[in-house]
Amino acid sequence: MVLLEFSMFPTSVGESKSAYVARIIDIIDKSGVTYQLTPMGTILEGEWPEVMGVVTACFEALKADCPRISTQLKVDYRAGGESRMKTKIASVENHLGRTLST
Repeated sequence: MVLLEFSMFPTSVGESKSAYVARIIDIIDKSGVTYQLTPMGTILEGEWPEVMGVVTACFEALKADCPRISTQLKVDYRAGGESRMKTKIASVENHLGRTLST
């Protein structure tokens, strides 16, 4: 199972990037991949081909009208099929003995 955190946006267009980010989030949402949107990026959870396919689809969508694109990726792979997006946070909370405001 892969947790992949990424951000992607064009650098060759004005100051605001939200319209382009919305295009990417639409692709992610329609993909069926489990995801979590954050203010600084998006976390995808699934198998390698699945999550990398979503990232590629996002890139291709922006490439159509954006001559320069910035992309940051961070990947955590762990063998096994259980979801870790929430269990990783729960494990930290367990060590602290309290619920965090995530």
